Amino acid sequence: MKLTKEEKDMPDSVEKGEWKQISNFAQEAAEATLRKSKRVNIRMTERDLTHFQKAALHEGLLYQTFISSILHKYINGRLVENTR
Repeated sequence: MKLTKEEKDMPDSVEKGEWKQISNFAQEAAEATLRKSKRVNIRMTERDLTHFQKAALHEGLLYQTFISSILHKYINGRLVENTR
């Protein structure tokens, strides 16, 4: 698998503190998964899916749970851009 420049730069970015940790993320993701009642199919680029899968792996979650959690936070106004 070939990594993009952005992906190669990620470890340095994390070490520089450019990423913000979200507290209780795994718990919220698990709770969101338990509340699921509808199945949704979406299309996205392979690159975006790979990014989601890597981020989910880093958080110790299944990528579907991770995506669901992000969408849930977005619609509830709790997903904010890190402006650093």
